[in-house]
Amino acid sequence: MESSATIDMENTGNPAVAASHLPHDYRPSSDEEFMNPRQLAYFRRKLIEWKEAILREASTTLETLKAEPLREPDINDRASSETDWGIELRTRDRQRKVISKIDAALRRIETGDYGYCEVSGEPISLQRLEARPIATMTLEAQERHERDEKITRDE
Repeated sequence: MESSATIDMENTGNPAVAASHLPHDYRPSSDEEFMNPRQLAYFRRKLIEWKEAILREASTTLETLKAEPLREPDINDRASSETDWGIELRTRDRQRKVISKIDAALRRIETGDYGYCEVSGEPISLQRLEARPIATMTLEAQERHERDEKITRDE
């Protein structure tokens, strides 16, 4: 017998509402209708949790930078610290770009475009979305895009 939460989730097309009733151990299955409210809620929750984790890491980095300015007296220690911070800041910059992709994926969920290839319109495999929830192309379309990009660069 289905719980009222499951029934409510299936009767709403709103992934935000469905996410509040989604069991934490739920995983999308190919046995279900593709991008049904449960799957959309699952990916919405996954994207939001990823974004929150990135923002927490960025906040920690910022607080550490404020609290621990570089003051090593030894020039080699200072150079090593500066290199470490440079890597950390580049990582945060890449994550900032990921956040914009997460936001775009969340908008696609709201508009009903999430999970479908922007090139072919075909469904993106659940395995690919599980591994890369910000994916906008099927694996085949992505590979074709990368080949074309490489050819263009080589010319």
